[in-house]
Amino acid sequence: MKKDLALPSRRSVLTGMGAGLVAASAFPGYTWGQSAAPIKLGFQLHRTGIGAAYGRWYERTAQAALKVVNDAGGINGRPVEIVFEDDATDPKRGAEVVEKLATQAGCDLIFGPLFSHVVIGSAPRAGELKIPYLVCSEGYHVASGMLNRWTMQPGITDVRAQVSSMAPWVTQNLGKKVTMVFPDYAFGYDHRDFFTEAVKAQGGEVIAQIAIPPTETTFTRYLPQIPAETEVLYHVMVGPAVLTFVKELGDFYGSGARPQIFGFIDSLEAVDTASPGLEFLEGTHFWEAHNRVKQADASEAETFYRAAVGVDDNGASVSDAADVSTYSHMFSVWETLSVIKKGMEAAGYQGPADRQKFVEAVEAMTGFEEGQDHPQGHKVFNGKTHQVFGHQFISKVEGGKLMRVHKTAIEDGQYPDAVDYSTQSF
Repeated sequence: MKKDLALPSRRSVLTGMGAGLVAASAFPGYTWGQSAAPIKLGFQLHRTGIGAAYGRWYERTAQAALKVVNDAGGINGRPVEIVFEDDATDPKRGAEVVEKLATQAGCDLIFGPLFSHVVIGSAPRAGELKIPYLVCSEGYHVASGMLNRWTMQPGITDVRAQVSSMAPWVTQNLGKKVTMVFPDYAFGYDHRDFFTEAVKAQGGEVIAQIAIPPTETTFTRYLPQIPAETEVLYHVMVGPAVLTFVKELGDFYGSGARPQIFGFIDSLEAVDTASPGLEFLEGTHFWEAHNRVKQADASEAETFYRAAVGVDDNGASVSDAADVSTYSHMFSVWETLSVIKKGMEAAGYQGPADRQKFVEAVEAMTGFEEGQDHPQGHKVFNGKTHQVFGHQFISKVEGGKLMRVHKTAIEDGQYPDAVDYSTQSF
């Protein structure tokens, strides 16, 4: 992705494509050398299942990033294709998708998955097949050392770093007695474990932990479990019922006294904060990795990214104001493709025989500067743990919109290494 590219038109940004293996490649009007075989990237997509809202925007972001890459000359002078395959947000299906993309589709590498349990179920197969597997996920699964050298997370900061960097602000500004509501699977456990630890380090206490199955459709039986002495209600919810969750939370508290409410934006990804029934969120706070509402100090790179993907200043599709994006996560797809391009070019990548060189090239990276390749902001990359670290944002609902009130320092979220993948064999 070059710095001097003109903004792509809305017409140039592709939308979703049909189910199954679908390749998106060069665009009309681009002429490639006859001998330049395309580089084929597999995308493990949550097109269906509980991750479908994310998957739809992940696909859209991938298509937009692909166009920018191809318009700038591709990778090593070769056009790039993306092959999308649905994993249904299912761990077993995820491993099958990795197999299909690697063997049947003949992809050079695989990227894209978000949900932690799918990543954990899929990464071992990628390691067995010796194919690079770049995840667009927040889970601590990579940096923990539980996966393998072929698996990397260069596009988005993990949960451990996110919650560690925000806990000081929460305890200093909202309260020290915290109740947590989180999904009952790996991603939720990361929140439970690391936020509890971070709050304790700040002199606070998590007084209750309420785990909810991610497939739950109503939450009224869980909310009475919130202790009356709770000062801060920390919630992170995922799946198709997130709007139901926040509406039922509002009904539970009504107009009476309530704790300070701090939510991870996962609870409202793809949901308009100004939706009827969400008025009670006014004045509450959310974590965002990328500000959905365009802020007054937005960079030129941020403006470029929004235009390329087709997202308006409120974080919705430019063609449909009711179609709210998964803005706090989908930038990871754009930025991961940028890292793929950088890694392949540094490795002189020609084909599958160079996969190891690609991994080593990414491991040698130390960070990424804010710009069109990395619109979310500057990042530090740890080649030992295969994890990236970036700024985090705390936003407040004001007039129905998420307005940033705090930006963390990158070092606020960094933690001791648990693994050195670079010393492991391939």
